[in-house]
Amino acid sequence: MLESLVFLIKKIVSALILPPTSLILLALIGLWLSRKHPNTGRTVTTISLSTLLILSLPVTGNALLQRLETVPPINAAQLKEVEAIVILGGGNNSQAPEFGSEDTVNRWTLQRLRYGAYLQQQTGKPILVTGGGLFGERSEADAMSESLQRDFHTKDIWTEDQSKDTAENALYSAAILKQYGIERIALISQSWHLPRAIKLFEQRGLTVYPAPTGYTNEDNEPIIRWLPKASAMDKSSIAIKEYLGRLAPKPRAEYVPTSN
Repeated sequence: MLESLVFLIKKIVSALILPPTSLILLALIGLWLSRKHPNTGRTVTTISLSTLLILSLPVTGNALLQRLETVPPINAAQLKEVEAIVILGGGNNSQAPEFGSEDTVNRWTLQRLRYGAYLQQQTGKPILVTGGGLFGERSEADAMSESLQRDFHTKDIWTEDQSKDTAENALYSAAILKQYGIERIALISQSWHLPRAIKLFEQRGLTVYPAPTGYTNEDNEPIIRWLPKASAMDKSSIAIKEYLGRLAPKPRAEYVPTSN
């Protein structure tokens, strides 16, 4: 329970320091400062709102994500070396009414699952889905396994349902894979997230063949690239969070599961 609480606090702090929340708070601080220090307050407000505008432009959001997408797609030669396919969880949609008010996979995770099913069709290798729950709710791995079977008719699925972040994905997944004698994996995640994940899994003694999906595409209409959009702010926020996540990944001690 304590570990889940710490993780929740980290999520809250992360939401506060990432845009747009941090920039909105900074603008409010600028307005408050302007009562006694007009020049300083106006400067702080102008900087925060200008940064908010820049990060809301599609050209900015796309550029920030594309700089993270340094890994090419997996090729046929690499697939021949793969012993298992590992799909990282990207989050759930909670209590989806169209699925009987049960938790199900979100758009990021669904994109990863589709690619994982596609690679299994080519290789026939088992799939390990990885991702836990925060406070006892349905784990990402359970929702992922269900979607693979129901939506893609996939078989040979293993689940890792304890992890709460990418570092724990690597920690707990490696322990399961080693039980099956597996060392070489195809690792699936969003193309902007995969470079950090690769390092974490390699630190666990695995040979990783990156299998990125969901590459960032430019808008077809050039004018649209320069008009603020909420989706562009979302991309900018995701990119900044990923840049911060790359600063100091710290591996945890080896984990030995008590059962399969």
